[in-house]
Amino acid sequence: MLVLVVGPSGAGKDTLIDGARQALAGDARFRFVRRAITRPESAGGEDHEFVAPEEFARRRAAGGYALHWHAHGLDYGIPVDIAEDLRAGRVVVANVSRAVVADAAMRFPVRVLAITAPVSVRAGRLAARGREAVADIAARLAREDTLPEGADIVMNDATPQEGIARVLAVLSRAAGTAAPG
Repeated sequence: MLVLVVGPSGAGKDTLIDGARQALAGDARFRFVRRAITRPESAGGEDHEFVAPEEFARRRAAGGYALHWHAHGLDYGIPVDIAEDLRAGRVVVANVSRAVVADAAMRFPVRVLAITAPVSVRAGRLAARGREAVADIAARLAREDTLPEGADIVMNDATPQEGIARVLAVLSRAAGTAAPG
């Protein structure tokens, strides 16, 4: 099962994914995908593989990404080797754009996990990370926050531990097991 994690900027996706990754460390049933992004690692944010734009385009053309998209002036890619994990019966967790959900669902067994938070919470988180100008944050917050139909929704409006527990419950259902804890 490919669990596609989606949600608006500032919802806390990276925090909850990182917490779930730590909680499930060593559990071979799960793989948390490290995305390729054309954003230098020094820019902060999630642990990702920096890929120069030219190299990203070359990899994409060679079929190196199972899923890829362009957003916020950057290119993002999910490595093609996730197909091996899916064939092996693993739950693969990937932070993606909502724009690739339909394409992924045509090619893989998917479950969508939508992480969201109230606009006021998201605004504070975006400002705190310090990667964008005030106008860019306002533009992100102004975008429509529609969640995919049928998605498992995690409202990340409490402590990180509560949000992580909610994500672990969804992942456990995807794996067909009881939640860890």
